[in-house]
Amino acid sequence: MSILTARAVATAFEEKFGDAPAFVIRAPGRVNLIGEHTDYNHGYVLPMAIDRATFMAVRPRTDTVLHAYAANLDRSTEMDLSNPSRNPSESWLDYLAGVAHELHVLDKPVLGADVLIMGDVPLGCGLSSSASIEMAALAMFEELGGFKLNGDDGALLGQRVENDFLGLSSGIMDQYIIRCAQANHALLLDCRSLECTQIPLTLKGCTFVIANTCIQRALTDSKYNERVGECATAVEALNQKFNRQATHLRDFTQDELMACREDMDLTAFRRARHVVSEDTRTLAAAEALKAGDAVKLGQLMNSSDSSLVHDYEVSCDGLMAMNDSARGLEGCYGARMTGAGFGGCTVNLVKTTAVDNFVNELMNKYTDTTGIKGECIITDAALGAGLVQ
Repeated sequence: MSILTARAVATAFEEKFGDAPAFVIRAPGRVNLIGEHTDYNHGYVLPMAIDRATFMAVRPRTDTVLHAYAANLDRSTEMDLSNPSRNPSESWLDYLAGVAHELHVLDKPVLGADVLIMGDVPLGCGLSSSASIEMAALAMFEELGGFKLNGDDGALLGQRVENDFLGLSSGIMDQYIIRCAQANHALLLDCRSLECTQIPLTLKGCTFVIANTCIQRALTDSKYNERVGECATAVEALNQKFNRQATHLRDFTQDELMACREDMDLTAFRRARHVVSEDTRTLAAAEALKAGDAVKLGQLMNSSDSSLVHDYEVSCDGLMAMNDSARGLEGCYGARMTGAGFGGCTVNLVKTTAVDNFVNELMNKYTDTTGIKGECIITDAALGAGLVQ
């Protein structure tokens, strides 16, 4: 459960700025149940918001200055919102600057404020702390400026911050689920059309357990953008084979991919095989979730993880140790890495009656295997970003 409350954040603001905030914004992190590295290939994803969040306590100003304090880092800085730009010494501010920049492009009012930022989404571990900050910032500027973007437009704005302002070739999933999540639901999202289906989490006697390897991954850019490029190489080969002008792997079937096997670089083929098969698994997982079929969902999660390890090659020793240990424990239906990879977290589907024992044994086995102390997060599916009432 969440370890941070809006009241605690408001109290911290008052201690820092000498007065109570006018309002508090909350934006959750997220965990992706299945559908990894498919979003930037225009495929399908199945995430849910978690009850760890980024909070922003806010007091309006009469100028265009954003005076921001990052409580987790104990760092303060200012920015002129009339000309937002990246800050090389305070990179955490870049997410707010990027949102302000994109709002200027849309000709929306971007008003100054004193803001205290505090969160309990673990950083750098695949639970989307960055998109949480972006969507909290957007909700803050909406409240200050008296306007409201619709869900799709708000999520797309966050994606542009990542792609254009920060230079990371990410997809739409993180911002969309954080912006649009409903409590007690997962969300099946078509990352091309942005058609989404809210799926009630009605798996009887089951709990999702997030396990943090405590191995921070630097997503940067290199490995992530490298995978994006390898997918583009696969699309180019498929287009040449079938005389098409498709833009993404979403446009091809498993049979077409296999027919192109000898005409494609081996690495590009393996990346494409993961993406195409992952879309199929994600749609099947959504059906299993609707049907309350924990066994089937767990099998699909395990298969997804295997594909990420062997075809997409975004796992690491810590993630594999965590998942191997989890699958050997009583009550575990399935386990997979979640997020971009190279460290971070796994997500596990576990019998609720077995959760306590599962957590204890998993953490012990993981430490014995790796020498690293991990942590577990037991979470409900939370509500998306917005004003705390």
